Amino acid sequence: MKLSLCLFLLLAKMVCQDYEDEHTAYNEHDTWSDAEIPFAHLPTFFDPSINIFEYGDHYIQYTNECASECFCPPTYPYAMYCDNRKLKVIPNVPQHIRHLYIQFNDIETLSASAFVNATSLRDINLSNNKIRSSQVDRGIFAKMKNLAHLHLEHNYLVDIPAPLPSSLQRLFLGFNQISKISADAFQDLVNVTMLDLCGNKLTDFKGKILPKMKSLMQINLCHNKLKAMPELPASVMQLSLENNSISSIPEGYFKKIPNLMSLRLSYNKLQDLPYNIFNLSSLMELNLGYNQLSKTFFIPRSLEHLYLNDNEFLDLNISLMCPSVDHTRPNLLTYIRIDQNKLSKPLNNFIYSCFPRIQYIYYGEQRVTQQLFVVASPIQDHHSAQQSSPVQAI
Repeated sequence: MKLSLCLFLLLAKMVCQDYEDEHTAYNEHDTWSDAEIPFAHLPTFFDPSINIFEYGDHYIQYTNECASECFCPPTYPYAMYCDNRKLKVIPNVPQHIRHLYIQFNDIETLSASAFVNATSLRDINLSNNKIRSSQVDRGIFAKMKNLAHLHLEHNYLVDIPAPLPSSLQRLFLGFNQISKISADAFQDLVNVTMLDLCGNKLTDFKGKILPKMKSLMQINLCHNKLKAMPELPASVMQLSLENNSISSIPEGYFKKIPNLMSLRLSYNKLQDLPYNIFNLSSLMELNLGYNQLSKTFFIPRSLEHLYLNDNEFLDLNISLMCPSVDHTRPNLLTYIRIDQNKLSKPLNNFIYSCFPRIQYIYYGEQRVTQQLFVVASPIQDHHSAQQSSPVQAI
């Protein structure tokens, strides 16, 4: 019994000594670079074909695999750069790649085989290619459960490449040839916060296509052929509708999107608006330039920038723009542009009582007499008496 115990203690000491020697030998060279560390000193479970990359507080393994047509920088090992290389097909994407940049190429076809191992992708940029809907494998993006950002702008798509993964947060489809959107195109996209559909051929949104996107905050629909305001989810904060054919806005339309902060409706066919249509508590930017407006409407207290250039205004009734003045809660308007209208004289000085924070009024040329209003000293003096920063009336 004593002999067995002694033998056990002797063996234990030998094992501990071997561990100490190996640990000491490894620590003697803790200043080696990754390339200099001998494989003999690496843990036995470590594969020499795998590198270690420090990511936050953790060490993550990644392979050196990278498509021969692309570049995977050692300092950014999860990205693969294939942009601007005259590629006609997508190279196979390794499993560890999270960010794929393949814009500005000549790609026409999207084949699922290129992404068969790409289970970690978070960002894909396929913009500025020649991708056609008829050559996109159905459901090519559906299995990418981590995909957050997808860029497909400036291609030849006529349809949305549905189905798309519910993980998606930002979707860029601008400047394609999309003329219609199926009812299920955005199904399950409850996490999308930004949707870009500018520069397509959309004429309307039938059904509850967009309201299903409960997280949507920014939507760009500029440069389409819309004739009516689209139905939107209540979460929208930025709405871009420039360069369409919208002629009216229904009474109470914005009650369904009460958190709207920025509205761009320039280059449309607006003629007459309900007086209280913009009575919103969060609206900060309103661009109505290049329409056919001629009647004054209510300006909300929150508005800071107002664009009314290139319309049909003969006069701006300041009393209608701000029917009451509350010095404890002043209106926040600082900038107004009213050039290329039919105004025959500068705005009434009452504007500085209604909007005490106004700093810049751009009159420019008016279309009646092509008159150019320049800085008017009496107006500037009137304003400077109320605040230190002078107004510019140009």
